[in-house]
Amino acid sequence: MSEISIVLIEDHDLTRMGLKAALQTDSTVRVVGEAANATKGLKLLETAKPDVAVVDIGLPDMDGIELTRKFRQWQTETGDSTTKILILTMEHSEDAVLAAFAAGADSYYMKDTSIDRLTEAIQATYEGNSWIDPAIANVVLLQMRKALPEGQSAEKSKTVKIDALAPEYEQVLETYPLTQRELEILELIVAGCSNGQIAEKLYITVGTVKTHVRNILNKLCADDRTQAAVRALRSGLVA
Repeated sequence: MSEISIVLIEDHDLTRMGLKAALQTDSTVRVVGEAANATKGLKLLETAKPDVAVVDIGLPDMDGIELTRKFRQWQTETGDSTTKILILTMEHSEDAVLAAFAAGADSYYMKDTSIDRLTEAIQATYEGNSWIDPAIANVVLLQMRKALPEGQSAEKSKTVKIDALAPEYEQVLETYPLTQRELEILELIVAGCSNGQIAEKLYITVGTVKTHVRNILNKLCADDRTQAAVRALRSGLVA
């Protein structure tokens, strides 16, 4: 298996040095760069283009959530979507967790977990899966259960069940079915619309579109928009 290239963005020197030293003992990962603040970290991500960026939330000049948001914007503008983002933090409040995922983070890892688990989280993130630390799993699950399409009450909420998918996908969708708004966005994704075009057509913000897209990918167990579109077409959900 090829090495997973890593960039560390962490302002505490001892923590960053410790992480680097620990990760370098694992033959499956390679630290290709490090930064002590968000400004340098953002430039490093744009030039190094690592497989996974390990980003601390509490950076001095710009928090890790804002860094993630800016980097995702850069990826959208340049068409470069290879780098995954793993948030590293001691913060497990609902606001921080949801803001991180809304900004485009792929995984959320608590600092007080072992280095072995961090390597496991990096591997999972690299493979396109979202690592959610058990300490914050309930926050994410509760938010997904509360999610409703805009302008609708719980009583009027529409959901869509997808047939003709693998059993593991069906199980996810039985628990978290697509909402009517997500179905509308999925149809536009299949039509080849960008986030900006979707926002314009549905009169919502690009940020809201990104949140819906991430929810759609999670519910369809898809790694990217293309895979989501293929599964939607195969299931007959979108003609």
